[in-house]
Amino acid sequence: MPTDTKLDNNDSGATGKLARLCIVLLLVLTLLSAAAGFLWLPSVKADFSARGVWDSICRAAGAPRSWGGDGGGVQSPQVATNVILLPAMMRQADSAVVGRGATLALNCTMCHGALGNSRSNAPNLAGQYPEVIAKQLNDYKSGKRSHSLMNSLAGALTDEHIAELAAYYASLPKARTAPTSYDESLPALVRVGDPMRNIAPCIACHGGVDQKLGAPWLEGMPKQYLADQLHAFKTGARANDAQQQMRNMARNMSTAEIEQVAVFYARKSNSATQ
Repeated sequence: MPTDTKLDNNDSGATGKLARLCIVLLLVLTLLSAAAGFLWLPSVKADFSARGVWDSICRAAGAPRSWGGDGGGVQSPQVATNVILLPAMMRQADSAVVGRGATLALNCTMCHGALGNSRSNAPNLAGQYPEVIAKQLNDYKSGKRSHSLMNSLAGALTDEHIAELAAYYASLPKARTAPTSYDESLPALVRVGDPMRNIAPCIACHGGVDQKLGAPWLEGMPKQYLADQLHAFKTGARANDAQQQMRNMARNMSTAEIEQVAVFYARKSNSATQ
């Protein structure tokens, strides 16, 4: 019996020490977590400045430090584009509007070609959807999309001019490309995307059959232009896509995947003329 009692006392002592050790470790872990949440994680933000314990607690919790009008509350989100796309923008314009657009397009031939098919790395505009051209010109005009030459040219256009240019280029025949069908072996990102990386298939918006309002026709576009735009969306250098639709796709694409998609859409049929 004395021996059993001594063993029980030893077990109780060991259990007590283990309990105290667990409490100490829990306290240490709590302090480290608090230091990481209130000090280290906020400090990695470029705009961090310590303004007291309450400010640090609000920042760590994701709440505004002030609900008043002192500018410390929720900031207004940046607007990627001011253009509202409507189905009416896709309607075919009358010949008079197209004719006026053809006259205005004389200023565009240096980069976009005499009939809207570029011989450089500027995008082809022939056969492009009218709402696409109207949106991009309006974004250039407002500065939502940046390009030294296009910002200057678009800034001088009225709403009527933009509608006329869009109608003219939409009336031209599209660049001829290699035939596309859903049965052929398309690149994976074009055909099915990558759901695990939140990348939708390109054909869901840019397909020859299924076209989302405002999504441009990509068939036959210059390869370098396509690659440059995908890289710009990936890095955020281009940000005029509503709701970050293209940035969300492109930021998860590798350089090799961008090249593969650009090569696919830039392909030409054997009979296509340059």
